[in-house]
Amino acid sequence: MTQFYHKYKAQYKKAKEMLEILEKQRREINSNLENDPICATLHKELRTVNMDIKITLNEIEQAEFDISKTDSQKNLSEI
Repeated sequence: MTQFYHKYKAQYKKAKEMLEILEKQRREINSNLENDPICATLHKELRTVNMDIKITLNEIEQAEFDISKTDSQKNLSEI
């Protein structure tokens, strides 16, 4: 069971790191949009980054759920 716990923790850590990168990209795109608010390419990039952020947030949520599930199973097995 601990191998799954470590796997879920690694997934969580990787997703958090990816979220930071994506949020930085979104800030950069938003900054560029202030200079060129009608740029279709920037709007497309923003939509893509926003979708990637949603996916990453779902991955984080799933990893948190898996970690808590593994913790509760571990606690039940210790009783």
